[in-house]
Amino acid sequence: MNRPFDPAKAVMDYPRRDATDKLTGRTRYTVDRAGNDMLHAALVRASVASARIVRIDTRAAEAMPGVHAVATARDAPGLHGLGIADHPLFATDIIRYPGEPLVAIAAETLDQARAAARAVVVETTPLPVVATMAEALAADAPLVHPGWRDYEVLVEGAARGGNIAWEARFERGAVEAAFARDDVTVVESSFRVGRQNQMPFEPRAAIARYEEGRYHIETSTQVPWTVRNVTAKVLDVHPSRIQVTVPPVGGGFGLKFDCTIEPFSAILARKTGRAVSLINPRDEEMLTCLCRENAEIRIRSAIARDGSIAGREAVVLMDCGAYGGEQVFLSTMTAHTLGANYRVGAMRMVSRAIYTNTAPNGAFRACNGVYNTFALERHTDEICAAIGMDRLAFRRRNVVGDGDLGATGQVFRGDVLGPMLDRMEALRARTETAPDPADTQLRGRATTVGTWFIFVGPSSATVNLNVDGSATLVTAGVEIGQGTMVQALPQIVAANLGLHPSDVIVKSADTDAAGRDLGVGGGRTTVSIGAASEAACAEVRAKLLDVAAEMLQTPAAELVLAGGRVEIAGRPGSGTTIARVVERAETLSGPVSGSGAFTAPGEPCIPGCASGHMIEAIDLPVFAVHDCDVAVDPDTGHVEVLAYRVVQDVGRAINPRAVQSQIQGGVVQGLGYALFEEMTINPMGAMEQTGFETYLIPLAQDVLPVQADLFEGAPSIGPMGAKGAGEVPILNVGATIACAVADATGKTVSELPLTPPRVLALLHGRTVPLDLPHIHPEWRKNTLR
Repeated sequence: MNRPFDPAKAVMDYPRRDATDKLTGRTRYTVDRAGNDMLHAALVRASVASARIVRIDTRAAEAMPGVHAVATARDAPGLHGLGIADHPLFATDIIRYPGEPLVAIAAETLDQARAAARAVVVETTPLPVVATMAEALAADAPLVHPGWRDYEVLVEGAARGGNIAWEARFERGAVEAAFARDDVTVVESSFRVGRQNQMPFEPRAAIARYEEGRYHIETSTQVPWTVRNVTAKVLDVHPSRIQVTVPPVGGGFGLKFDCTIEPFSAILARKTGRAVSLINPRDEEMLTCLCRENAEIRIRSAIARDGSIAGREAVVLMDCGAYGGEQVFLSTMTAHTLGANYRVGAMRMVSRAIYTNTAPNGAFRACNGVYNTFALERHTDEICAAIGMDRLAFRRRNVVGDGDLGATGQVFRGDVLGPMLDRMEALRARTETAPDPADTQLRGRATTVGTWFIFVGPSSATVNLNVDGSATLVTAGVEIGQGTMVQALPQIVAANLGLHPSDVIVKSADTDAAGRDLGVGGGRTTVSIGAASEAACAEVRAKLLDVAAEMLQTPAAELVLAGGRVEIAGRPGSGTTIARVVERAETLSGPVSGSGAFTAPGEPCIPGCASGHMIEAIDLPVFAVHDCDVAVDPDTGHVEVLAYRVVQDVGRAINPRAVQSQIQGGVVQGLGYALFEEMTINPMGAMEQTGFETYLIPLAQDVLPVQADLFEGAPSIGPMGAKGAGEVPILNVGATIACAVADATGKTVSELPLTPPRVLALLHGRTVPLDLPHIHPEWRKNTLR
């Protein structure tokens, strides 16, 4: 048996190897690779939200200078989607949102392609516009998809109907009996949030080639295998005919966790026999952004006299836009975000993805967890006000711990949130400053808790040992700025093989070279690809040590890998270099390599309590505790965050400095969501923000240093006990600032973002209680079953 390696050797503040190139502008993103030797593409997009297509005439465009090809719906017959195949590449008979693609054009120059696009004649007949979820759920609402029954269902088990693209629900325990008890206080709250744009600096971009009967797509994506499979589906070709490679990605945050523009460039490459570049201009990127969805939430809880939560029910409406997309999957998450944090005796929730004539929404860092945590933590504070209990004491009494049941009946392991609250109390004591007595601003503070989860899913990895003693890691993982591919994974491989991380080469994603991977998102890369890499390293170690045992005449169990050498345990300098062992191995049996795989191990829950859920239980929960101090200007409504503190469950911090950086970045992104970021939609279904000039994001002067404490030791299935660290930092920010503003003003905060006009309306009593009449007061009447 081989001697196990010490996981502690992996822990270091290893710097980003790509930092210098990125800071000096040498990194070449997909947008930098579009050259004069290729054609350039432009899309004709719909200018209306809802219409029947009478005709599309491309003859004038085809005759324009420089034009090589024009593609329409005839070139892409397939439908794609997540859970349901409802999404065409081009609008066919019906336009369903402003910006929906109608025609793709490839020309010698981008100006020529855009000129040809303007020459396309599109004749339509108007149809009614369903711009809001309230309109979509009205009894006489027009159907966004009149033929919804005809779509291929890719995942069985959900209820669907009319403008309800997908319905996920669960029931655990006797909820109605809990509310009927005579010793409970019933508290009900409603909340609403807008859309948030990911705003990566690099827009969506793709370069496609068609050679030797195969498509090669170079693209800025988080999900190369999804791009491969979706492109194959809409083009009606076998997936093996498509290769996807990924250069460095200039930010994603979930926007690029889908296949969007890639098939257009692939079709045009096939039609022209030339490489074709398609890059979204910023205005089209904004118009068609796969935003964090707008949502509406109603929560109702029954609280016993001792402060325990006897029962809870909730309805969550998620605007998926014109097609189901990610929201079909994200409806699953409500159970594990809104239904998390606290012990609840009996609970039921329904989460509905609603079709509207607006741009499809998508994934965004911590997905629906951000607004569900806002709703849950504000509701928690309203419970405390109703029963007269201290907010922190209520949380300490009710947070989930070892042996407690989750929403769908899974059993949590380990006491994590309770000790994290203790850690936050100590962090606050170390960093709290006294307010200025002369300050006239309204002061508030809040502490919130949050539960996220790592969506592990399938990953694979191959590790090759090179004759110089270095290692090469081959995966389909993508570096989107999170650092996993340039920090955590080299550290994991290096620790397993006795190398320095600088001796580990990590190949960029290539679906022809690497096995399947679910994609980069949800905090899963370090866990899933890291675990697959560890498994590959175990195979490499075994082969390496077997050869070294023969060379050193020492049992393999007595050998260790360290410092690029194979040594006899306890006898430094007694062995030889890994390079020499590899050289010997190649003469005996060939190159040294290993492959590994990982997927969700599966967590049991109560059978039959959930329907429409793609994840019924969470394999790897991640917890967070946030705390902040705010000052509210009573004259302007401006909210200033004075201090922000985070205690984050990290399992084991493989790279503490990198984790701290993710926390800082996630909190700043959350500040935007809490205070000023919002994509608004006009009555005709179109986005009103067109670029950085009209969509506000946090700037340098908005950034404040975050005091962070890394909580280690919680149970984890990740490599070396690690958990994903990039997703969860944004989870609690909107909730924490909202609770602090409510504390400062003494007003009910039910909506985000907390812009100055909205806060002034609160202060001056001009805000009416949030009413969501399209959510029925009877829970069951908000379900299709």
